[in-house]
Amino acid sequence: MTWHTTRLAAFDLETTGVDVEQDRIVTAAVIGLGGGAPTEQHEWIADPGIEIPAEATAVHHITTEYAREHGKPAHVVVDQVAEELVAQIAGGATVVGHNVPYDLTLLDRECRRYELPTLHDRLGDVPLHVLDTRVLDQYGLPFRKRPSETQGARQLVTLAQVYELEWTESEAHGCAYDALMSARIVYRIGQLAHMRRIDWPERIKFHRKAQLHHLGGLSVAELHARQIEWAAGLEAHFRKTNPEAVVDRSWPLRPLEAS
Repeated sequence: MTWHTTRLAAFDLETTGVDVEQDRIVTAAVIGLGGGAPTEQHEWIADPGIEIPAEATAVHHITTEYAREHGKPAHVVVDQVAEELVAQIAGGATVVGHNVPYDLTLLDRECRRYELPTLHDRLGDVPLHVLDTRVLDQYGLPFRKRPSETQGARQLVTLAQVYELEWTESEAHGCAYDALMSARIVYRIGQLAHMRRIDWPERIKFHRKAQLHHLGGLSVAELHARQIEWAAGLEAHFRKTNPEAVVDRSWPLRPLEAS
């Protein structure tokens, strides 16, 4: 069984902002799929205990009032999300998502905020392996221009377009939708990685310096280790637009002392 056909745990959070140290979970999804077993879909909505900024609501469409009325207490959601994610990992699943370090680190900080066991506490000696669509795509198809001034080259929607997956804008930024899309993108990348280059679709075959074939034949553990190296290499890419950008070397979860 190759890394894209093994059991996956698609994971995504929607939050009050982009600061992993201060922002809170609003919605979450953990979806176990693939590997020849039935799909298990788990979703949550939390009352984060603080106001949800208008900028965040514009992305995921959850207002403060809606979260207060329909959401569970934040500490309950955080505990359940961490517990389900650990259950999937302990069952042999690989965590899949888009820019996974953001979600894992924010979940870690939420656990600490409510004095709950962290992901690492719960996992013990069970290894955490991650497949990050952003890192895999950046390595496999390294040169890509922005589709437009408002759409980035490595956004989830862009990856869906590149790998020819249908994108429904009205459902995007819902946790379950984004998590499943990440899993589908990983599957497509895996298919290409284990395919002869001559058989690649034309749009991929003639992509500048395409190297998806280098992802084939690796175990999940080997690919996880490679992503740590490649994620560090993204720093130069990010500094093209932000000269002070820094990529944390502790991928895929930033330890508290490094924050």
